[in-house]
Amino acid sequence: MPQEIRFATFNVCNLSQPGAKLYDNLEPLSPEDYAAKVQWTAQQLDRLDADVIGLQEVFCLQALHDVLAHSRHYREAALCGVSTAPDPVTGVPRQMPQVALISRLPLAAPAAIHTDFPAGVTLPAGSRDALSYARALLRVTLQLDDQRQLDVIVLHLKSKRPDYDGEAAHDNPMCHAQAQLRSLIRRGTEAVALRSLLCQLHRDAPRPRIVLGDFNDSVDAVTTSIIMGEGGSETAGRYYDSRRIQRDPSSSAHGYTILHEDLRMTIDHVLVSEHFHPAAPQALGQVLSVRYFNEHLPDASPGASDHGQVLVHVQLD
Repeated sequence: MPQEIRFATFNVCNLSQPGAKLYDNLEPLSPEDYAAKVQWTAQQLDRLDADVIGLQEVFCLQALHDVLAHSRHYREAALCGVSTAPDPVTGVPRQMPQVALISRLPLAAPAAIHTDFPAGVTLPAGSRDALSYARALLRVTLQLDDQRQLDVIVLHLKSKRPDYDGEAAHDNPMCHAQAQLRSLIRRGTEAVALRSLLCQLHRDAPRPRIVLGDFNDSVDAVTTSIIMGEGGSETAGRYYDSRRIQRDPSSSAHGYTILHEDLRMTIDHVLVSEHFHPAAPQALGQVLSVRYFNEHLPDASPGASDHGQVLVHVQLD
């Protein structure tokens, strides 16, 4: 019998416990702010009602546990996440945005965390953390009803926020341009590192895979194209934008995930392996529909995320 699964990606926007310092220009959440954020996030999870949800900007896994406790559909769900390492001086866990995954499907194995780039991939000499992702990848293998397995990879690529690397003259146009270039180079290098990992996974175990998260770039950007493996004539090992190959295009007619000064953009994506492409010889299923949850963006309520969510409904034959 066919099995239908719903996948979603959800940037929760700075989910942390009250009082925790996140960024220099951002005040910590008050207890009231935290309660509003937990409540809104839990309600949005229930609205999505997905079987598997990848999350970004989770500063504290305990805060995510609080969210699940306030939800209706995910109190018993499996939770996998990347925990921040303790500060080497103070021993206190550092507050850093990480990714996580919630699943109502059984896990076939413990989650894998990819912190370092594969061999042969590195940032230019002199770069900070030249051999690692700014935010680690999370890879989870799910057990399907018919004993087949499916991998989900959750990512959050480097943002377009300028990387000043200690420079003080932020108002200098050339300083700003160089900082933007550093961010682009890091995001591009992370895309190459992920493409290398996907190729290795395809060689070792060519099973269905979903890559989802905050790409911090459009689906037509070079960085996204690198991850998708575009440029060859073969479908094997490639990934596809679920929106472009869905059976019901009308479901995502008004899709976008970011609203900035009346500019609507989509930087959160769900990519699927060739197993879901209808024209691929390896096809094992299809993308039924893609839906965007972005009604909160024009007039955000207290605790709401600044990203829309993407829900993808697939069928495995």
